[in-house]
Parts: sequence; C-alpha cells; structure tokens
Amino acid sequence: MQITLAALGLAAGTFALWKGKQRLTLSRAKHPSITGHVRWGQRLARQVPFYDYGEDRFFAADGAPGEIVQRRKAGFARLAATYAERFARTKAETALLADGLSDLRFTARYRVPFQFSRLVRENLGTGVFADAVDGQSITDLDGNRFLDLAGSYGVNLFGHDSYKATIAEGARRAEPLGTLLGLYHPLVRDNVERLKALSGMDEVSFHMSGTEAVMQAVRLARYHTGRPRLVRFAGAYHGWWDDVQPGIGNPTPADRTLTLADMSDATLKVLATRRDIACVLVNPIQAMHPNRGAPSDGTLVDGREYHGVSREDYAAWLARLREVCTQAGIVLILDEVFMGFRLARGGAAEYFGVTPDLVTYGKTLGGGLPVGVLAGPRQLMQRWRGDRPADICFARGTFNAHPHVMATMNAFLDYLDGAEARASYDGMEARWNARLAQFNARMEQEGVPVRAGALLTVWTICYTMPSRYHWMLQYYLRAEGLHLSWVGTGRLVFSLDWNDAAFADMLDRFAAAVRAMAADGWWEGNSATGKMLRRKVLKETLSARLSGKKG
Repeated sequence: MQITLAALGLAAGTFALWKGKQRLTLSRAKHPSITGHVRWGQRLARQVPFYDYGEDRFFAADGAPGEIVQRRKAGFARLAATYAERFARTKAETALLADGLSDLRFTARYRVPFQFSRLVRENLGTGVFADAVDGQSITDLDGNRFLDLAGSYGVNLFGHDSYKATIAEGARRAEPLGTLLGLYHPLVRDNVERLKALSGMDEVSFHMSGTEAVMQAVRLARYHTGRPRLVRFAGAYHGWWDDVQPGIGNPTPADRTLTLADMSDATLKVLATRRDIACVLVNPIQAMHPNRGAPSDGTLVDGREYHGVSREDYAAWLARLREVCTQAGIVLILDEVFMGFRLARGGAAEYFGVTPDLVTYGKTLGGGLPVGVLAGPRQLMQRWRGDRPADICFARGTFNAHPHVMATMNAFLDYLDGAEARASYDGMEARWNARLAQFNARMEQEGVPVRAGALLTVWTICYTMPSRYHWMLQYYLRAEGLHLSWVGTGRLVFSLDWNDAAFADMLDRFAAAVRAMAADGWWEGNSATGKMLRRKVLKETLSARLSGKKG
C-alpha cells in the first residue's frame, strides 16, 4: 500500500513538474505587451473609465504654454469653419445617417483618443458619403475632390476605374442567371482552375467574406488534425469572430486560442513541443508591425514608432515557422484576405517565398464584390471521412458562389492575367520604395516630425517625436483633399494605378497639411518624453477611476 501511494505521489509530482514547465514555456512565448496577454488586456480595458477634456485641457493636454495654446485654438476654429463651409451637405447627411447606423456611431467615437473625441465630433465631424470616383479621386456630396488614401480597406488594388469596369462586365456575364442559387454559373469552373494555378493548391471553396474563409480554414485544420487549439500572433487580425479575435472587442473568452509572439524562438519551441495545436495563422501585414495591433490614430497617446520592414528577415522567419509546423503536424494558414495579390501576382506566398498548407483570399478577388476564398490540398479540403460517413466537417452558405460574384471574379481574373495588370507589377517594389524615400525626404525638408513606413503600397505615418496631438494631422489632411479611412493616418493604402503625377499631387497636399499643422503649434511646447506623456495619461486615468469624474 505504501509503495502504491509513493508511486502515485511520484507520478503526481512528475505530472505537476511537466505541467509547470509547459506553462512556463508557453508564458515565455507570449509577447510581454498587453497585446500578447489578451485576457489581461481585456480585464484592463474594462477598468478604463470614460473622461473627456473640456476646452482648456483639450488644447493644453501636454502642458503647452499659453501662447501656443492660443495658436492651437485659433487653428482648430479655422479648421472647424473650413469643414462647416466646405463639407456642409456631406456632414449633414452623415449626421442623419448616424442616428440609425451603429457602425457609424462607433467609428465616429474612435477616430481620435477618447479624451478628445467629443470636441472633435462637435467641430470636425467627418462625412462618410461619396458621390463618384474617378481615377485616384473621390468626389463627396459637396463636389469636393479627394485623392484616395484609404484604398477601400485593401480592396482597391488596381484602381477605381478598373473595378467599375470589372463589376459592369461581371453584371453582363451574370445577367442570364440573375440571382439563381444552388446551381453554378458556368464560369465557376474557369475560376476554380485559375485559382488553383494562382495558389498552387488542389481545391478551393467559396465564401461570402474573408472572415468566413478563415473560419473554414481553422475548422478544417481542427477536423483533420484532431487537435483543438489555434495559434495566432500578437496584434494580428484575421476577422472578427471569437477564436481569432480574443481580448479587447470580444466579450467571449477564446479558450482554445494561443496568442504568441511573432518572430520569436520561444514561439517555435511551443509549436515544436505541444501536441494540441491544430493550426497557425499568419497575416503577412504583420511584417510591418510585429506583435502590435493595426495602427490607428484613435489609439495614439504619444506617437507611433516605426522600424521598417525587412523582407529578408520576415521571409527567414516564415521559413523557420514552415519547417517547425511541418515537423509538428501543424497546419500553416496564410491569411491573404487583406494583402492578397498586393505584394506580388502570386501574393505574399510568392513575395516571402513560403508555401502554406491553406491560404485564404478575399477583398480584391471579388473584383469589388464581397467574397472569401479558401484554397488547399485535397486531403485538407475534404470535409468527410471515407471510413466514417457520419463524421463530416460542415460548411455552407446561401450566397456562396453567387452568380454575380463569380462572374465579377472571372472578369477580375481576366484583368489580372492581362497586360495592364502585369505591367503594374513590373518594377513595383523599386517604384514604391523610391516614392517612400521621396515622401520622407520631403517631410524632412518641411521640418516636421512626420515620416512614413511602408510595405510597398501599404503605408503608415509615424513620427520622430512624441506628442499628444499627432492624431490632429488627419483633419489637416482632409482639409487639403486627402481621403483617409476611419483609422486616420495609421494605414494609407495606394492602388497600383498611381502614376508619378498623382503621387506628386498627393505629396504637395500632404506638405501643405503638415505646414498648416506646424504653424498652428500642435508640435510645439512639448518637452516631455514619450514615457512621460504615457505616465501623464495613466495618472489621469487612475484619477478618473478613483474619483468617478468624467472630465
């Protein structure tokens, strides 16, 4: 009896040691920031109280002296008057729409740090309506023409004119079938063959969005490996469903998701030693900002640092990740929903030289219409087991392979195979790297703390000094006729049809905006370091939490 108890005790102790070692290894593989610890991030987010700045604190949040505060007030009032006069109808229509559209109310509140949001919304409300697009330009309801730096959130790869033509052609090809569902348009066969050639995979499946395509990729990986967990990297976005967006923004715990550090040896060790991981998700846009969320002006506290993209380093990381996943029997999923075909005609897989097990596409591939595509080898794409007919992996959607989407996709693939699209890729890397260098040289010449970092046609604005007011730049840019997405200067997306003349026009407008912002004193009067500014915001937040005051 004593021997049995001793053996049980030894086994229990051994198991506890093994479990503790496993947890320690996992902990080391998480990025030390809140981004890498999603549960703590969610808990902390729930403790942040709302408070906002009245007019005095709004203009002096960094402790600037009175003379500079007065310049800021005058500049803000002048900008507000410009918006009220120039964008009157567009703003009025937006205000009416906001009353019944929750998406719009959300984005309006989070364009800038929440402490500043109320006064910005009241004075610099941003219109969300457009009347027409032409070339690189968008025309609003008031007749103002903007150069498009939002890129339809990544959809707009070849330019607005290209997509208008693609959708028109798709509608013409789909017209005989109308909205017939359940049967396929004959063009689906051609789409499948061409997508197989583009991806290098055996099979594809169609979905209504990139999020749905990722959901199916993860589901198939779990089905075929028999393992429950997925690994995502800190800061990466793969859609808004629960498992791939744990933490802030998701009220449901994602217990089967591990959020690990990108480009980390500790992560590779976890992948190599655990036996419960079904798949690893990679979003290639993270090469721009590993282990950080997508940059947004709404989260700017002191500034936005940027250290550049090394194609070679990220390719080397993906090669190591590919090797470990292969050895461990883990499905490597490349999520190209945002970046698909933007880095190369063969996508990020070609650009970085990595071969995934499954790849997801969306956005651009629909030729302007909603779509998601999953591509993979036959053994992973199969949704049933031959020896167990009741054991299936179900996935269906009423609008999957909709005739109009399939016909428009076919028109897009025609364009992608054509001479004009192929010419867009010729010399693309050198061309856009040269434009980035030109932009940064111009900003240095203007004497402002603004710089840009980029992954070819996807840019982010960063700064050479800390400031509580970098987010103001988006409003000066809009006043100069530059259209931005709701994340402001955090992400600029160019289409491949930008020529040198259009880029020069954009650069002149950008320079005018930074000169105006500098003249109004937003980058002056601040001698604090970034760390000091972050501590100041933390102190304000704690004070608001303890006092219960909202301003």
